[in-house]
Amino acid sequence: MNGHEGLAVRFEAHRDHLRGVAYRMLGSLDDADDAVQAAWLRVDRAGVDGVENLAGWLTTVVARVCLDMLRIRRTRGEEPLASMPEAVSERPGGVEPEHEAVLAESVGRALLVVLDRLTPAERVAFVMHDLFAVPFAEIAPVVGRSSVASKKLASRARERVRGVATVDEVDLARDYGVVDAFLAAARGGDLDTLVELLAPDVVRRADRLAVTDEVATDVRGARAVAEETRVFAHRARVGDVALVDGRPGIVIAPHGRLFLVLRLTIVDGRITEIDVIADPARLDRLPLAVRLG
Repeated sequence: MNGHEGLAVRFEAHRDHLRGVAYRMLGSLDDADDAVQAAWLRVDRAGVDGVENLAGWLTTVVARVCLDMLRIRRTRGEEPLASMPEAVSERPGGVEPEHEAVLAESVGRALLVVLDRLTPAERVAFVMHDLFAVPFAEIAPVVGRSSVASKKLASRARERVRGVATVDEVDLARDYGVVDAFLAAARGGDLDTLVELLAPDVVRRADRLAVTDEVATDVRGARAVAEETRVFAHRARVGDVALVDGRPGIVIAPHGRLFLVLRLTIVDGRITEIDVIADPARLDRLPLAVRLG
């Protein structure tokens, strides 16, 4: 085995890890694979002589590639909002490609949505430090900042990712439990549980963009809302619980890209209002965050 072949073998041993790093930074499996391939080309040209921690060094190489890609994406004004893939939106039994769905679930769709709202440098610093425990001394040259400035980047990103709840801890935990149960019942089409979680006079309001012309923008009553929720079970399968405007709600995010948001009002352990938001302007202004830890 020559030097090139040996290097390729060593790189392949770390490919899954590098792919995971790139996916969290870019939110796209195709882009992540492109980033890992670009990193390999850089490594192949530069070699690894003198590198003691190969995994750590490769992580920084991939991070540099991802930062460049994120900056290009922002310069081009690429829109992070997503359309529902045909297989997910039109066929109740449809699913995302399995490999991407597994990755999105393992990372957390809500986290991917919130990461899309960070600046490129914030996202890279947060992912490297908070998700992969890379020291700030190694993050600094990647983002072109000092270690202190890199720490501030990650801290600012962490605050945006976590958000601020508008209810106390007890109510927050209770409401998260209700939303978790609602999303699980929606995914499974469990009508009885859905009715139990909804207030008898619950109101579901939706942006016109969120539903087809044949569907009313307002629906009232637990049974009617529960039955409709079963119809949209395919959306629930690409949903995740998030902090929406300071309270637990749901993001629908095929491939980890934001499609719509369910802002929920919960009173005495039951959902009294569901606001389905799909208008891009409203989504862009809506504070979103996730649970960490």
